[in-house]
Amino acid sequence: MGQPVAEEVIGDVPLLAIEQLGKRFGGFVALDTVDLKVPQGQRLGLIGPNGSGKSTLVNCISGTLQNETGSVSFDGQRIDGFPAHRRARLGLARSFQLPRPFRTMTVAENVRVPLIYTVGARAGVHLTQSELEDRCMEVLSLVALQDKANKNPFDLTQVEMRKLELARAMAAEPKLLIADESMAGLSHSEVEDIVALLIRMNERGVTIIMIEHIMRAVMAFSQRLVVLVSGRKIADGAPEDVIKDKDVVGAYLGT
Repeated sequence: MGQPVAEEVIGDVPLLAIEQLGKRFGGFVALDTVDLKVPQGQRLGLIGPNGSGKSTLVNCISGTLQNETGSVSFDGQRIDGFPAHRRARLGLARSFQLPRPFRTMTVAENVRVPLIYTVGARAGVHLTQSELEDRCMEVLSLVALQDKANKNPFDLTQVEMRKLELARAMAAEPKLLIADESMAGLSHSEVEDIVALLIRMNERGVTIIMIEHIMRAVMAFSQRLVVLVSGRKIADGAPEDVIKDKDVVGAYLGT
C-alpha cells in the first residue's frame, strides 16, 4: 500500500529501530526481514492474526528472545544480545497479556519492585525511602489504584489486575512501553478505561506500542498502524488507510 507515512521519524534517530529482523524456530520462519522505526512519543498499534509473529517480535525487542538476523536499536544504541533486564534499565518496558503479579506481595509492593530493581539500578539514581514511596503512590494514582495499595493483587477485579500490570511497567519509568493485549476479556467500558489510561501515559511522554485484537480500541488509540502476517510486515501507515488495504482486509479483518 503506498508510501508508509509512519517510517518518518522525529529528529535524526528513532527511539526504536528494527532492521531486517529475522527469527526462526527450527524450520518455521517466525519473523522474516521485518523493518520498523518508531519515533519518540508515538502511539503505534500492532495487529495481525494469531501466529503472525507479533509475540515473537515483542520478545525480540524486549530481550526474551534473541533475533538471528537483522538488528534492534533503542535510543540510538544497538541492543542485540542485551538481556531483558539491561534493556529495561535503558527504558524499554512491557506488560503481559496475562498479569503476573507477585502473589505474596501487596499491590504497592508489586510496584516498588521495578522502582528498586530498574529505576534504582540505573547509573546515578539513588532513591531514598521517601522518594520510593512517593513514586509508588504516583504510579498507583495514575492507574486509579491508590486506594488498593495494601490489598493483595488477587483481591482486585480483572480490569484492576490489568491496571496493576500496566502500573508495574510504568514504575520502571520507561521511554517505550509495549502493552500486550491489555484489554482481552474486558467489557466495553473497561476497554475504554484502559485506552484512556494508555493515552494518559503517552501524554506523559511515554512512547507506546499497543498489541490488540479489539479493533475499536486499536482505532481509538493508534496514531499509526502496523500489520504483521506470517512473520512479514504487510502494511504500515495511518490507521484509516491501513484498515482499507485489500491485503489487510483479506488476511486479518476478513472479506
